[in-house]
Amino acid sequence: MSSRAEPGAVAKRVAVIGGGPAGLFAAERLRAAGLSVDLYEAKGSPGRKFLIAGKGGLNLTHSEPRPQFDGRYRERAAEVAGWLDGFDADALRRWAQGLGVDTYVGSSGRVFPLDRKAAPLLRGWVRRLKEQGVRFHVQHRWLGWNDDGSLRMQTGEGESAVTADATVLALGGGSWPELGSDGAWLEALRARGVDVAPLQPANCGFDIDWSGHFRQRHAGSPLKPVVAHWRDLHGTPQQLQGECVASEYGIEGSLVYAIAADLRETINRDGHALLELDLVPGRDEARLRADLSRPRKGRSFGEHLRRATGIDAAKAALVFEILGKDAGNDLDTVARTLKHLPLRLLRPRPMAETISTAGGVRLEATDARLMLHALPGVFCAGEMLDWEAPTGGYLLTACYASALRAAEGVVEWLR
Repeated sequence: MSSRAEPGAVAKRVAVIGGGPAGLFAAERLRAAGLSVDLYEAKGSPGRKFLIAGKGGLNLTHSEPRPQFDGRYRERAAEVAGWLDGFDADALRRWAQGLGVDTYVGSSGRVFPLDRKAAPLLRGWVRRLKEQGVRFHVQHRWLGWNDDGSLRMQTGEGESAVTADATVLALGGGSWPELGSDGAWLEALRARGVDVAPLQPANCGFDIDWSGHFRQRHAGSPLKPVVAHWRDLHGTPQQLQGECVASEYGIEGSLVYAIAADLRETINRDGHALLELDLVPGRDEARLRADLSRPRKGRSFGEHLRRATGIDAAKAALVFEILGKDAGNDLDTVARTLKHLPLRLLRPRPMAETISTAGGVRLEATDARLMLHALPGVFCAGEMLDWEAPTGGYLLTACYASALRAAEGVVEWLR
């Protein structure tokens, strides 16, 4: 992007609304193009969700090659692939290195900063943006537009109006509302004729009607390794190995998050979803039947089940949760259940608890530059657009890539 203002000319002014990664990256690229940039953040500091996401280790991106990487964006794979052509996982790693943050590829293929921390990267990034001339305005909540087209801002001193030659909205989705992504922007856009899909939980856990005994004794127990079996919306059988957690309300964890979109959409259609877990990967049903048929030697069936199959107490409790206390009377059913333990998922967890959300501004409501058809000069970026991806760095990468696409669109439009 090279569209710097001519000497003596007044630089066009762009308002960026939202101080998450998409907003910050759009501001960076707009300023590099010579535009005057003001960034407005509703909270007292930018990047709060970015910091929380990095609490357990900042997962910047993923080393999976394209086009497999693109496929993680499901129905929006083609559109997001276009963004990634301009800024992909390797570009994101080079960008981080430019801030003095070296990265490495973990055993899962995920990419992390060497120190795994988000705070140093964010501090250095914000400092550099300020040095480059981006003006930050915190405690400025965007409320929509005035009749004259100016931006309505709620501040500690009351409401004010902001004018700009172009606007980039990077307002996030509806997850973790206490950090700023509360989805309050939907109605302001709908009122202006923008086609917006309802926000839904993504990368989320699901409710299961556990018994009180299981909930009390085994909530928080990890289930690893397991293989998940489910059917997608087309009825095609799917499977994926990984790890999850039996929580107080149901089930969660990285394996569940990876397949949450299929499970959520099945619940939307059918009222529930069936998830089957193979609790003993590596042993087939015939071997399990033989293992279970060995003499108990006076042991309870629960202890025998654990010893014979190598499963832990939580997995054994799941078998009893499904089959009842007399499970040991039918070893064929026990062996079959160990390989296909059926869990009835009732509903996804509330959006406020989820890692991310699906829905938002439909891509059909924007042009290729991510400018809204209904509002010329207004561009969208990040999670507020209608796409979703599993955890693993895919979310953050697309936020950056969409921000670059929107920033380039602003530069082109202002010419």
